[in-house]
Order: sequence, then structure tokens, then C-alpha cells
Amino acid sequence: MEFNWLYTFLTAAETGNFRKTAEILYISQPSVTVHIKQLEKEIGVFLFHREGKKVKLTEDGKRYLDHAKTLIAVYENGLEDLASFSQGYTSKLVLAISPLIADTILPFVLKRYLNKHPETEISVKIIESEYIEQAVLNDEVDIGLSCLPTANSNLICNLLYRDKVIFVCTHDGRDSESAPPLEEAEVFQSNYLLTHNHPGYWGGLIKTIKAKYPGVRMMKVSQVHITKRFIIEGLGVSFLPASTVRRELLEGRMLEVDCHSIQLPEANTYALTKYDHSKQREFLSFVSNHRI
Repeated sequence: MEFNWLYTFLTAAETGNFRKTAEILYISQPSVTVHIKQLEKEIGVFLFHREGKKVKLTEDGKRYLDHAKTLIAVYENGLEDLASFSQGYTSKLVLAISPLIADTILPFVLKRYLNKHPETEISVKIIESEYIEQAVLNDEVDIGLSCLPTANSNLICNLLYRDKVIFVCTHDGRDSESAPPLEEAEVFQSNYLLTHNHPGYWGGLIKTIKAKYPGVRMMKVSQVHITKRFIIEGLGVSFLPASTVRRELLEGRMLEVDCHSIQLPEANTYALTKYDHSKQREFLSFVSNHRI
């Protein structure tokens, strides 16, 4: 059996048309027909039946489709592994990272890790925290770095970082040393509160804020980097992990507002793994010891 036959079969199954299959694979339409006939002869079943210019999978063809996908995946994974080995990689880690962590902690730590461990090939998938648990469970990734913990008994959950949450607004242009401090109540009353930019703490925090400031106007903004842009442009204020706004505070684009009447939560980073393997332990130990 030739893998070209399988590629042709999978493409034809997706397009339902031998002419389109030929265009996608840059082969002639007669070659498509030959590949399918050769594959059918090899496995002993008919894979397609024709409906005019279109083709549809037979019952046997539909059943064989998953097997063909598996064969191609094994073949391509083998080629990928050999290519990695030839480039000097002797181990590989696939990481699932939440967008928030990818935008703050990861670049600095990952650069240091790769400098120290050039033999390790790293692949990164950016996945929302609520879906990272399933990716780890399904063996799609080796490690998940999430803003949310897990109670799943099939997974190992370790707290990597604790990050304080602070109340921030746009810089008002006044000198920070001589100007009076911003009043918490005034900030709430004169701005939209931008919420839901972190999956871990907004549920309880909103209840606390509404109890203290029932008239506060709120706007949901799901991503931290968009929230920060809105704050800088004067569109609102928010509660954000300190690590995410460190640069903006240092550069004078944001101000921290003292928040006395509201107990502020923490924004934590968790590592989720399915297996307690040495490579995972080594990576997580490095990450926990090299926070920016």
C-alpha cells in the first residue's frame, strides 16, 4: 500500500469530487481514479459510489475513513519525530497555555528554559483555561498552564504562582507625588467597570462590588489585552492581576487605585498534568523558580 493512495482517498472523501481532489493534490483526475482503484483492490472493498459528477462514501468507505486517518497520522508523526531528532532534539513537550499566561509569564520563562535545554522541542497551543483540562485528559498536550484549578481525580494539579489583583485606571496626567490619591468611590461612580477578563475571580468579585456600589456600570470584556487597551484609552477601569499591568504602571500609562472597602482576590496559575513524568516535573520546577 502506498500512502499517496490514502491521501487521495481522504481528500476525495472530504471534497466528494475527483476533479477537485486532483486540483488540491496537483495530480491528474485519471491518477485520482487509479489511486482509489488500487486502494480498493488492496483492502478488498469499494470505497465510493458515483452520483453524477459527485462521489459519496460507501458504507465500507465510511468505516475505513477513520483507519485511513490513523495510518496517515502515525506516518506523519514518525516523519516529524525523525526530523526533530535530526535537528538535535531528544525530547518534546506539548504545552496548553491560556491566553493570559501566554501574554505575561510564558515568553520570559520559555526563553530561559530553551536556552538551558536546547535538546527539548516545545510546541505551544493557546487554549482558553476552561478547555485546558480536557486537552490534558485527552493526551493532546503534556502540560496545561491554566488560570483555573481542576478537581478531576485523573489529573495532577499544582499551584505555580499567586498573583495579587489590583484596581487600575488610566493615568490622569497629574503628578503622582503631589496629586491627592484617587478616591475609590469616585472612580467607580465615574467609569465603566470592565469585567470578565479573567476566568478565576470575577463571579465573587462582582457580587462584592455590587453590594458596596449598586449603581456601578459594568461592561464585559473577555480578554486582558483588550481590557488594558480600553483602560488606557479612558473607556473604563478594572481589577487585573498585578503581573499583567506591571509595564503599564511603570511607564505611567495606568494608575493603581487604593481599594479599601473591597477584599481583593488572587489570580493564580495552575499546572495540570496527567502523568507524573520526569520531563514534566523538570519543566514545572523550572517555571515555578523563574517567574518574572
